[in-house]
Amino acid sequence: MGGTQTSSSDYDGVEFWSVPERGGWLTKQGEYIKTWRRRWFVLKQGKLFWFKESTVTRGSKPRGVIPVATCLTVKGAEDVLNKQFAFELSTRSETMYFIADSEKEKEDWINSIGRSIVQHSRSVTDSEIVDYDSKQ
Repeated sequence: MGGTQTSSSDYDGVEFWSVPERGGWLTKQGEYIKTWRRRWFVLKQGKLFWFKESTVTRGSKPRGVIPVATCLTVKGAEDVLNKQFAFELSTRSETMYFIADSEKEKEDWINSIGRSIVQHSRSVTDSEIVDYDSKQ
């Protein structure tokens, strides 16, 4: 039994080190201690990973991962945090805050994450749709 088995279960076989949909530096607020830390983020196949370093390899260990399908909204949060280039990502249970390096980076991340939310939440709900009209 390798120790990597349990931690990699969150990754669902996503090769986060290879050709991400989006990658870049963001400053993220800590979950428990509310300090701001700069992390390298990778969006791939419906998962948002973060790392301490921008050099991501097969052996890299993500510092965290958010399954995008659990997210409800992604939107600007400058007014909430009173910080430039800030945005928030919300699930049913929590809201996470991020700060990009520029307005363009912020918009690009919001668009990429938003697109991923739509793609991955659609695949979840399509299988749950029951259309009584189609049953004669």
